[in-house]
Amino acid sequence: MATEGSSGIGPLMGKPHRNSFQSLEGNAADGPFIGASWILDKDRNGGLWCAHGMAGFGDSPMETVKFTQMKDGDREDYAFLSTHELEYVAGTADRLLTAMVDLDKSVSGYKITRLGHSLQAATRAWKDGADTDWVVCALLHDIGDIYAPYNHDEYAATILRPFVREQCAWVVQTHGDFQMVYYAQHVGGNPNKRDAFKGNPYFDDCAEFCEKWDQNSFDPDYETKPLEFFADMVREVFARKAYSADVIKKGVRVKLSDAATAAQRKA
Repeated sequence: MATEGSSGIGPLMGKPHRNSFQSLEGNAADGPFIGASWILDKDRNGGLWCAHGMAGFGDSPMETVKFTQMKDGDREDYAFLSTHELEYVAGTADRLLTAMVDLDKSVSGYKITRLGHSLQAATRAWKDGADTDWVVCALLHDIGDIYAPYNHDEYAATILRPFVREQCAWVVQTHGDFQMVYYAQHVGGNPNKRDAFKGNPYFDDCAEFCEKWDQNSFDPDYETKPLEFFADMVREVFARKAYSADVIKKGVRVKLSDAATAAQRKA
């Protein structure tokens, strides 16, 4: 695979980048904590339930919670956990960048690695003038290959959905079925499985995504950008307010390619 520079992470894995999760709407009195201390509240304000405004928030001398069963926890316990977990959430983008390197441990046999495929897809999107949502989705569309080989597309979409347009998340979620048109006839599958989605407003977007960026991104001679090139785009996406209407943009379609932007990037 031809690359510009190294495809390794290198300096990307420094101190986690803080993001919008540090300033969140809502408070603990509004609802319960799920997991250790918070839940996504996508129906009301798209933020996280947190211990915002609690007395002693962030100043607790505790090293661990007091409880062994969640039902026995108190406000001090969950305020303590919120401090730790909000900081952890802020490092999501960098953990995903690290996980991308592990794609090289995924299925082999292609002319390039799975990481190489993902980088090539994202490079093609960037060169086509695609916006940040499309580029990041092209980069991460196969991140589920290692952990969820039978539903890798749904796995990737679940990661992306709170932070990108509905359009892009749907395309990532369904691209596995759309890709079958290229190979299913050779393995006893249904190459027309995508037809089940006809009528969906994003059908043509997924078909274009697969044709222009996915099925053709296995070329070892293609000049591919390194992972570091996309790092700040990934951080930008995962710094957004989860499930914000301004992020999800329900029903909005943005073209995959933009000729003017592509020309600027080529210059």
